[in-house]
Amino acid sequence: MTKKIVIVGLGLIGSSLALAVKKEHPKVTIIGIDIQEASEEFALKRGIIDERGAELQEAAAEADVILLCSPVEVVKKQLTELSSCILKPDVIISDVGSTKKEIVEAAEQLRLDSFIGGHPMAGSHKSGVTAGDERLFENAYYILTPNQNADSKKVNALKELLKGTQAKFVTLEPEEHDQITGMLSHLPHVIAAGLVNQSKVFNEEHPRARQLAAGGFRDITRIASSDPEMWTDILLNNKEILLDLITGWQNEMDQVSQWLKNGNQEAIFQFFYEAKETRNQMPIHKEGAIPAFYDLFVDIPDVPGVIAEVTGILGKRELSLINLKILETREDIFGILQLTFKRKEDLEKAKETLEKETAYLCYEK
Repeated sequence: MTKKIVIVGLGLIGSSLALAVKKEHPKVTIIGIDIQEASEEFALKRGIIDERGAELQEAAAEADVILLCSPVEVVKKQLTELSSCILKPDVIISDVGSTKKEIVEAAEQLRLDSFIGGHPMAGSHKSGVTAGDERLFENAYYILTPNQNADSKKVNALKELLKGTQAKFVTLEPEEHDQITGMLSHLPHVIAAGLVNQSKVFNEEHPRARQLAAGGFRDITRIASSDPEMWTDILLNNKEILLDLITGWQNEMDQVSQWLKNGNQEAIFQFFYEAKETRNQMPIHKEGAIPAFYDLFVDIPDVPGVIAEVTGILGKRELSLINLKILETREDIFGILQLTFKRKEDLEKAKETLEKETAYLCYEK
């Protein structure tokens, strides 16, 4: 494959796609475009891209594939710009947006029949070009939402180009995609952000709560740390579906409130029982709408140098942590070190190594 690939937007997703494509197809030429010159310079210096692009119209004229790795509203503007360009007859245009219906409709209205909507369902706590990771999409679902006039050969060609992601490709209708991600990703982000904002007011009245929140509360609201600009964009572009979902959530909470007021023990039990049964049937440790992270807990003594010891051991095995924190939930001489990994196999290797080289208790929850 000796094609020219234009990637517009060299953030986490764009740079990771560039690395994955180059790994599987080393002969392709990747042209990178970003609103920040520093990102383009970094990507070129580190070999993430082969060339820096000038204007989108100029780069697009030479492109065999154009990947728009920008926020949804920006992608719409880029599609409008591309619709006035002279493009190769067999060009493939795709994006990575978290909502699909409005983007696909925009492409259809602009008669960009070569557009294939895309959404790699993977992410990281990191952002920007420096966070690029060729393994970011490994075993994740990569949703494709071709428009009605899309050529199946082009869809297959796009999958072949993205083979290096090692993702699992799934084809959905744009509206179905938005409904699914609305339920499994967008609504949970809204709820998590709401819980954190509510706790902020609560913490002012109960300062001790901030310390106790370092455990389970912090974990279940992890996704509230997501990029606010990106999530504003996502919510506004999936507005109708989210309004319905939020109404459904509010009705559910109203029902729970009534059960509490009436002391309806049976209904409350059934509420938790059904939730438990449903969750237990969900796939374990599979990449889904919300990126999965894997936590290893280590009981460590309160002595100088112990954290450096643990991280040093992991470093020698080239095991990369994505987060590390001390849980302040115990008053004895041992603390709990929480180590977070992006991949299950990294957690297992870390657990095996630490149990072999130290006497510290290691466990998962």
